[in-house]
Amino acid sequence: MKIEIRSRVFLALALLGASALLSAADTPFEFSNHADQLRYEQLLEQLRCLVCQNQTLADSHADLAQDLRNEVFRMINEGRDDTAIRAFLVQRYGEFVLYKPPLQATTVALWAGPPFLLLVVALIWRRVARHSSTAQAALTEAERAALSTLADTSRKQ
Repeated sequence: MKIEIRSRVFLALALLGASALLSAADTPFEFSNHADQLRYEQLLEQLRCLVCQNQTLADSHADLAQDLRNEVFRMINEGRDDTAIRAFLVQRYGEFVLYKPPLQATTVALWAGPPFLLLVVALIWRRVARHSSTAQAALTEAERAALSTLADTSRKQ
């Protein structure tokens, strides 16, 4: 009886979660021409969701991402060019809104950080590998004798 109630509660929660995901669907926009539609899609791929942070506006289902998509749609319909739209969003939200920020003094860590960390990991790995190969040197005569004595003792038991 308890298992049946638990399974029904689990099913209800799963359906509730699925409905929440479905309600997060994007609001579709209709453009007057195909060129504006392509510009819109390209801009959404270049802009970052400020909530999700690792997704573009095109990929995100966050409410703020939908608000930003609405803003981009509005500005395209007003006739603003892509540079003006990006500049407006950068002014309002900072360089972080750009999915690929330009290389500047303030963003050099974003661009140089991953290759630098990869180099550090490679150097550490090389050092550990070199150290472990030297640690496996041949046994001395005294060590061989002690190992042989231990092996003989364990066989006798």
